Amino acid sequence: MAQGRGPILLGKVIGTHGIRGQLRVHSFSGEFEHLLGLQTVTLKDAAGTFETFTVAVAALHGRRVLLKLQGFDDIDQVLPLVGREVYAERELLPELAEDEFFWDDLLGLTVVTDGGQTLGTIYEIIATGSNDVYVVRGGPKEYLIPALEDVVTGVDLEAGTMTISPLEGLLDL
Repeated sequence: MAQGRGPILLGKVIGTHGIRGQLRVHSFSGEFEHLLGLQTVTLKDAAGTFETFTVAVAALHGRRVLLKLQGFDDIDQVLPLVGREVYAERELLPELAEDEFFWDDLLGLTVVTDGGQTLGTIYEIIATGSNDVYVVRGGPKEYLIPALEDVVTGVDLEAGTMTISPLEGLLDL
């Protein structure tokens, strides 16, 4: 499962800000720099349609990013954009450190323990504030795997696997 599979999911438009057409964006990774440095963003609606917009201004506002899109100057113009997912093309984003990954790269990876037990695939990622949690589904079971250095011991995107060293009781259901 190699990198380079289209646009990267960065966050979600969670509301408007003021009356002049600004959007409040929640960053899924907490890496605000990814959103702040973009000149264009792609928004995906509930029907799965992608639409690209030019960013006029991006600014940090507390734990959210405010986006002002070019040509949108009124709250009524941006209200239909609330709830859309925010994407950017991979080549527009900065390089990640060796041990960092975009969520899109991790979704679908097969999770195996360091003892060789296959748990299933990463179905969803939950941002909890302190660390992400990987929702792994395999057959009738679902596992919640914390994204901690002590737990996640390896990620091989080429092989499509994540190796974990489960903490005591983590796999008990």
